[in-house]
Amino acid sequence: MNGSLTDVRAFCRVVELGTLSAAARVLGETKGSISRRLRRLESSLGLTLLARHPRSVTVTGEGQLFYGKAREGLLLLEEGAELARATRSEPRGVLRITAPLDLGQEWLPPIIVDFARQYPQIRVELLLSDQRLDLASHQIDVALRATEGGLPDMGYSARALTPLTMGWFAAPDYLAQAPAPQCPEDLHGHALILAGQGSQGCRVRLRQGAMEEQLTFWPRLQTLDYASVLRLALCGGGLGFMPSLVAAQAVSRGQLQPVLTAWQAPAAELYLITQSGLRAPGRVQAFKEFLLAALAVD
Repeated sequence: MNGSLTDVRAFCRVVELGTLSAAARVLGETKGSISRRLRRLESSLGLTLLARHPRSVTVTGEGQLFYGKAREGLLLLEEGAELARATRSEPRGVLRITAPLDLGQEWLPPIIVDFARQYPQIRVELLLSDQRLDLASHQIDVALRATEGGLPDMGYSARALTPLTMGWFAAPDYLAQAPAPQCPEDLHGHALILAGQGSQGCRVRLRQGAMEEQLTFWPRLQTLDYASVLRLALCGGGLGFMPSLVAAQAVSRGQLQPVLTAWQAPAAELYLITQSGLRAPGRVQAFKEFLLAALAVD
C-alpha cells in the first residue's frame, strides 16, 4: 500500500461524517482535494472503498473492513505521539466534552473553569446537548451520560461516576408560605414543578425503607428539562423535583432547601464515556482524574 497517512485520515473522516464536503471542512481542505485523496487511496489498495452518490457517499463492504483497522491504526499513532509529548510537557491540546443540558448548565461549569485553570495548555470545547452525540463522528473526547438502566454507548468505554439521586427542593420564600411536606401525600397540596411532557400526568416513585409510594401529579409548572425546573424553583414557583447535582450549587448558596429527604426516588447513574480500546490521551486522563476528585469532594 502506497497511500499516505493523510489519505487514510481523509477516508476515515468521510466515513464518519458522511460527505466529502463535511470532511473537507473539518480537515481544512477543498472537496476536490479530498476526492483526489480517496481516488489515490483506492488505487493504491486496488479496492473500491466508497460508493459515490450525488449528495453523499456510502461505505462498501471492503471499505467498512478497511475503516475499522484504519481508525484503530490512526488512534494508535495519535496515542504514540501523545505519549511522546507527555514525556516533555504537561497535557495539552483540545478537549471536546459533551454533556446533557441540565448538568452542563448548572453543575459542570465550575468544574470546567477549575480544570482549565489547573491545565492552561488544554483548550476545552463544551457541547451541551440532550442528544447522544457519537464520539467518533463529532470528534468528542469525553461524554457525560445520565441513564437509569444499562451502560450507554456500549461501543465505547464507560466508567460509572456517581449515582444521580433525585430530590425535592424549594426556595425559602416559598416554604415561608407553604409548610414543607412531611409525607408523599402532602405533595398534592403543593405547587409542584416537574420535568415531563404530555397530558397524562407525571409519575413519581418514592421509597422509605421497605415502603414505596407511586404517585401521579399534574404539576402547576411543567417543563422538558431539569435546568428549567431549577430556575422555576429559584423563582419561588413551588417544589421542584430534580437531580441533587443540578440543585447542589443553589443549596450551598442557601437559595434552595431540600424537603421530604426521608423519601428517596430511584437513582440514575452518571457515566463518563471515552473511545475504547486504547490508553486515553493525557488531556482525557487528566480530566477524568479531575472529575473523580471533584465528585469525591462533593
